[in-house]
Amino acid sequence: MGTAAQKPSADAAGVRVFDVEAVRAAFPILHRRVHGDLPLTYLDNAATTQKPEVVLEALRGYYTHANSNVHRALHVLGEEATAAYEGARQTVAAFVNAVSAREVIFTRGTTEAINLVAHAWGREALRRGDRILTTQMEHHSNLIPWQLLVRERGAILEHVRVREDGTLDPEDLSAKLVPGVKLLAVTHMSNILGTINPIRDLARAAHEVGARILVDGAQSVPHFPVDVQALECDFLAFSGHKMCAPTGIGALVAREELLESMSPYQSGGEMILKVTEDTATWAEIPHKFEAGTPHIAGAIGLGVAMEYLQGIGLDAIHEHERRLTNYAIERLDEVPGLRLLGRAPERGGVLSFLLDGVHPHDIAQYVDGYGVAVRAGHGCAQPLLRAFGTHAVTRASFYLYSTETEIDRLIDALNRAREFFAHGV
Repeated sequence: MGTAAQKPSADAAGVRVFDVEAVRAAFPILHRRVHGDLPLTYLDNAATTQKPEVVLEALRGYYTHANSNVHRALHVLGEEATAAYEGARQTVAAFVNAVSAREVIFTRGTTEAINLVAHAWGREALRRGDRILTTQMEHHSNLIPWQLLVRERGAILEHVRVREDGTLDPEDLSAKLVPGVKLLAVTHMSNILGTINPIRDLARAAHEVGARILVDGAQSVPHFPVDVQALECDFLAFSGHKMCAPTGIGALVAREELLESMSPYQSGGEMILKVTEDTATWAEIPHKFEAGTPHIAGAIGLGVAMEYLQGIGLDAIHEHERRLTNYAIERLDEVPGLRLLGRAPERGGVLSFLLDGVHPHDIAQYVDGYGVAVRAGHGCAQPLLRAFGTHAVTRASFYLYSTETEIDRLIDALNRAREFFAHGV
């Protein structure tokens, strides 16, 4: 596929137009037919996204032309692999506007990045009686590491309530974000509600009371511009597989002075400077936190995926998803007995809902029969769902290749599901 076919085109007046069909042409899996001859309608993008041909080619290119370990080899393959791997780090730094590539730690994804902070920063920074503040809308990956940490350190974990519209309760936030809080851990965009939280305001409020802020960017970095300097966040975690890159790769982006002060999260090869029988000293950041052979192909794929998204434009992607989300809400509101969770004014392309009398698992299985792929279950956000009075939801989520036609297919399948489970027809 040519690069031009993957970018928004321009109309006669020179205004950029998002050409979703040109985008879709770059994703081989979107041409699949399922259950006989039904078009695949993939609306499970908050779980994982599909991969464009350019990323698939990059993975194949690495393994067929430059497969080698990085950093230590003196032969041509090692030099090429190292250049590609460290080039990907530069791409990640530029993508989120980090001060330098030294602030980018490659991880397996958001989960490992948050655990890295919990272990390497939290164990040293947290004392008995200190507080960590998170919210009711967090993914389990931004909750359980803090549960384990406060239990170990004798600290306290508190949670900011979520209002019915899916936004954080500002009064509860003000009451709990006080001196003694050492960390505010918050999602940028909820994987259930689609709510986009005001990170810069939260960061400034956290810093005013002497707290650090960790941002779960798993659902934000892939979908709209994220600037770590403008947001004033201390830690940002995100995953590659949610932004057209391979699974098993992601990053922690953190302030250099914090990384310098932190001890290694894991130890072994790659992360050392000097080793004796009894002692060791650490490599400089970022390598201090990348023990062992890294996911070289994954990092290269992540860099290529980011370049692909930048070629299209994060603003254009966000605007496309905004239009789709508004259209989907209008269509979902037409379905009798359907309840949408959260209606925050600032939101992304994630819609979770309940349908009267039908379990979310049954909905997901039924609409799959029409080629529509959605998510069902607790979405790794059980405390949030309990706050909304349920244990499971059905979730549809969009990305740059999603279309209104796919939303129409979802609505048609939902109406058929409603009739089937109500009347057996």
